[in-house]
Amino acid sequence: MRLLVRFLGFLFAAGTVVFLVGVAAVAGAIWHFSKDLPDYSQLQDYEPPVMTRVHAADGALLGEYSKERRLYLPIQAVPKLVINAFLAAEDKNFYEHGGIDYQGMARAAILYAQNYGSNRRPQGASTITQQVAKNFLLTNEVSFARKIKEALLAMRIERAYSKDRILELYLNEIYLGLGAYGIAAASLVYFDKSVNELTIAEASYLASLPKAPAALHPVRNRDRAIERRNYVIDRLLENGWIKQADADKARKDPLNVTSRSNGAHIFAGEYFAEEVRRDIFERYGEKKLYEGGLSVRTTLDPKIQVMARKTMVAGLVNYDEAQGWRGALHKLDISGDWGVKLADVKSLSDISPWRMAVVLETSDQSARIGFQPGRELGGAVSKERQTGIITIDGVRWAKTKGKAPTAVSQVLQPGDVIYADPLVTKEGAAVEGQYRLRQLPEVSGAMVAMDPWTGRVLAMVGGFSFDQSQFNRATQAYRQPGSSFKPIVYSSALDNGYTPSTTVIDAPIEIDQGQGAGVWRPENYSTGKYYGPTTLRNALQRSLNTVTVRLAQDIGMPLVGEYAKRFGVYDELPNYLSYALGAGETTVMRMVTAYSMFANGGRRVKPTLIDRIQDRYGHTIFKHDTRECRGCDAPGGWKSQPEPQLVDRREQVLDPMTAYQITEMMEGVVQRGTATVVKEVGKPIAGKTGTTNDEKDVWFVGFSPDLAVGVYMGYDKPRNLGRTATGGHVAAPIARDFLKLALADKPPTPFKVPAGIKLIRVDAKTGMRAGPGDGGNTILEAFKPGTAPPENYSVIGVADADGRGPAPGPQPSQGGGQQPDGGFFMRPGTGGLY
Repeated sequence: MRLLVRFLGFLFAAGTVVFLVGVAAVAGAIWHFSKDLPDYSQLQDYEPPVMTRVHAADGALLGEYSKERRLYLPIQAVPKLVINAFLAAEDKNFYEHGGIDYQGMARAAILYAQNYGSNRRPQGASTITQQVAKNFLLTNEVSFARKIKEALLAMRIERAYSKDRILELYLNEIYLGLGAYGIAAASLVYFDKSVNELTIAEASYLASLPKAPAALHPVRNRDRAIERRNYVIDRLLENGWIKQADADKARKDPLNVTSRSNGAHIFAGEYFAEEVRRDIFERYGEKKLYEGGLSVRTTLDPKIQVMARKTMVAGLVNYDEAQGWRGALHKLDISGDWGVKLADVKSLSDISPWRMAVVLETSDQSARIGFQPGRELGGAVSKERQTGIITIDGVRWAKTKGKAPTAVSQVLQPGDVIYADPLVTKEGAAVEGQYRLRQLPEVSGAMVAMDPWTGRVLAMVGGFSFDQSQFNRATQAYRQPGSSFKPIVYSSALDNGYTPSTTVIDAPIEIDQGQGAGVWRPENYSTGKYYGPTTLRNALQRSLNTVTVRLAQDIGMPLVGEYAKRFGVYDELPNYLSYALGAGETTVMRMVTAYSMFANGGRRVKPTLIDRIQDRYGHTIFKHDTRECRGCDAPGGWKSQPEPQLVDRREQVLDPMTAYQITEMMEGVVQRGTATVVKEVGKPIAGKTGTTNDEKDVWFVGFSPDLAVGVYMGYDKPRNLGRTATGGHVAAPIARDFLKLALADKPPTPFKVPAGIKLIRVDAKTGMRAGPGDGGNTILEAFKPGTAPPENYSVIGVADADGRGPAPGPQPSQGGGQQPDGGFFMRPGTGGLY
């Protein structure tokens, strides 16, 4: 008995020693691994990389930019179903344990012992808190040291933060595949839904992904993905978080994934979205753009954007097809499965309803074509094959060597890779099963639509296809505006004493350019016809070059350059008279901005694609509209106080009366001049065409009282567009078609007459005051106070014997008198000859 007691005492002493040694060892290990633990307090101020989202003016999503596709979602906004799904999959005892699941660790230890030496990855048994510690503060290294640090950090995190805060960090940080970080982004990427719209099956699938998102790919590993999803559904049922009927239904649901695009989410908005991206990058830098979680509200009007894209593309295609058929894009061997081969050919993704196809067989009357099949989420080519027919009606435009085809086989051959879209009748109805041959236009161009009062860009088309070329011709292409620059010259003169009835000689002119550059002889476009004494109004309507040169010579190119700078058309304009005819280079955006200042009464506008930018916390960090609103803040509500007043401190770059005069003159360009095709809009429109030397660039820039638009067309590598290609024949019709759509629901509002302007009836040809018996050839002309139409011409000098106007020599003064070279002019505003 005594021996037994002594033995038991020995065992107790030995056990005590072992226990104390174990405690000391554990304490030592804790002390050792605690020495260099990361500072978990940084979780308090954690700001994860969050994607920047760009929205159109109506709130529709335009684009997303990120390195990690993540939307940060507060735990209060996460549905209970989603929370329960992740707890069922990852840590059902999350709200009970203190950071470590000892039962799970025991199971993992037993499994590790069983699999020892098999090279299998050990089971982690990590709680959600441990995963937060690993994801935020540690690495993915597989080692006991990392697991010990993970456990220590988990216990400290549990003491420092609430369970909801820990779960919020976890649900927003985890990677769930397909580039999606966090549940909000994953819900959009996989199902194109907000988290509150997820079904039980969808939430369960997302909850299954943290373990191995690549191994549970919804297409490549579909069966395994469904098996894991159903496992989560079973755990939800087992924990009593869903009902049996709901679980049964969820298991039967197919795993349908709706892939979400990374590009622009509004059709036809690609150029606009990219311009906004560049703007944000320049303002705030790369990190803020891709990780800052900015919310950007743009000025884009999706409806107007679609109208602009439709009309601009139609204009480019119509011009290009008139040049004839250039041939197929590629040649393809159609033996075997042609669909797989065609799927490997690069096609443009943003030119719907055009589709790439390959010609399968041809005859005189038709060709059978096969359309390019799509690809599934995993990258595999779809097994579906679609075919159609191109009849002779679908290729009639495809002239070769100037001759229209009489048979389809003259244009298409088997193996030709082409584009086609549905054939429509003249009434606009699609012909079932029949398609029209298309070709990608070589010519390019741009369009900008702007609110002239604010500078808000409502629509922008930078070319035929963003997928084909990301070069934005609306903002990046510097081209000669030609005669569309002339309103700047004329407004300079009107702002300095001239009137629309001022008369200038339209006759040949020679300019000695000096320094061996030779003599410059500007001529009027087309026929080279000259009209003699011509009012400024008629000169602008006919776009007379010699009148513009004489006018610029009289007021001086430095003054023209000053106004060009005011309007933002050029930064610095050289003092050469050829620049008065638009020989300098500028962009469509700059020209539309300048014309907007005519439309709004001469107020400076700054073009913008962005209305407002907010940071991730909702604080406004940029706002385009800087006008002061006095009385907008009404404490205590409405109490019959005065109406709020907007204080506009923007610079007045042009006299409002001058702005109205030039607007009325450009309205004459539309009614009676080079842009009469725009009359079909049926609303008050002012504008000006432009055609450069050798017809390399054609323009139309114009505006209604509330909408400004500019159109440019030309080859990226400038070359002749054809003798008949003018601004009035090519660019203006595109603007006409756009304005018809954009202003369809708008009333025909006339341009507002500013205070002080006098409207006087004058002879439309001479600009002189109309008498009581004058017939219908009269118009109302706008005059400023102190000016009036002339009663008659007062000829002071005679022209040269050879009919030329003023030759190089002293610039004429603003007063009356005869030039030494025999030319003549009168004081501005008197209607005299110059």
